[in-house]
Amino acid sequence: MTVYNYTAYKEGSNEIVKGKVEADDMREARAAVRELGFVPTGIVEEQAVASTNAKKADGKKIAKMPRLGLSEQIDFTSTLQILAAAGIPIIESLLFIENDAAKLKIRQCATELRRQIMNGGTFAGTIAKYPEQFGQVYIGLTKAGEDSGELEKTLERLLELLNKQAAIRAKVIGTLMYPVFVICLAIFIVLVMLVFVFPVFAEMFESMGMTLPWITRVLMTMGVFLKKNWITIPLGLGGTVFLIQFLFKWKPSRWKIDEWVLKIPVLSDLMQYSNFANFIAVMQVAYEAGVPILECLYLATVTLTNHTLLMRVDEATVRVQQGQHLSSALRATRTMPKMILFMIATGEQSGRLGDMLLQATNYIDKKLDTIIDIMTKMIEPIMLIVIGTIVLILALALYLPLFASYMGM
Repeated sequence: MTVYNYTAYKEGSNEIVKGKVEADDMREARAAVRELGFVPTGIVEEQAVASTNAKKADGKKIAKMPRLGLSEQIDFTSTLQILAAAGIPIIESLLFIENDAAKLKIRQCATELRRQIMNGGTFAGTIAKYPEQFGQVYIGLTKAGEDSGELEKTLERLLELLNKQAAIRAKVIGTLMYPVFVICLAIFIVLVMLVFVFPVFAEMFESMGMTLPWITRVLMTMGVFLKKNWITIPLGLGGTVFLIQFLFKWKPSRWKIDEWVLKIPVLSDLMQYSNFANFIAVMQVAYEAGVPILECLYLATVTLTNHTLLMRVDEATVRVQQGQHLSSALRATRTMPKMILFMIATGEQSGRLGDMLLQATNYIDKKLDTIIDIMTKMIEPIMLIVIGTIVLILALALYLPLFASYMGM
């Protein structure tokens, strides 16, 4: 019997647990971890770990694995998949990446992976040691592909999944860039007007002894204050950015924001479909790789960024553990749009769940394109109204006193 170190998810939650089991081989070790009520994401032979610890004790430095971004993961996986499809062994493939990859991070990653594999590790087992660099989805699918002997196909599916995630991210960022740019431009214009223009007019109006409208007095006071205390401008902007970041990172406020977003028309659709685009894509890739449906759910759940949707999927996962069909569990928790639920139910009834998940992925992609197009068309007039309102307020503040003086002449 061989001792194996495992990393796994605790059933019913996203908590990661670690431990040891005894088994004759890797497949039995994986089964033993499942019997404990865990969902394994990485299993490594005790001997390999002991060898690594011995090297540390000898004082030999082990290279730190750099964290790969999404584009770097795509480059790494793409090269590895092409070489695997050509029948090149994994060590030679990593050696090629180590010598010829364009980015330093990818070369360092290949160097460390190759070194550990040559010391007796497996590719999936070595990947499993670096969840921060590759992510649990990458680790889980790689492990499933290696266990089933279809690592080449799994790398191809992983590459499709990574490209899809990059495309979704680009769509969402592209949609948000325009309003962010307009807001920043509006803030810049207002600050320029308050600091440089309004103080000049304030002196002129004061010399004329005019009674100013309230809106003019407020903006003049703000302008004079900001000109004398200009340090408050960067402090105020920095504080605002920090507050926004804090609200989105602090769990109670982030969870509340996630709940509110799902109540706003159009924005709710964008949030749901952008989350479920990754969720269904991971489900489809994992299912086609031979991963059990419960583990598919755990892997797919990692991709969800909205806490409210995550809680609903967790509830659905518990229902699946209790014996419900996937479509019934998702429908009972009001997790997904009806069309996606219909496709999943059809796939379960016909025994073609993998094909229907692929169809659901294509449907979500088209729906997401439509939602982004609608949002883009809505954002333009909204931004025009915002900019127009700001210009109108500034113009009224400046010209109302002049009109009043002309009327009094």
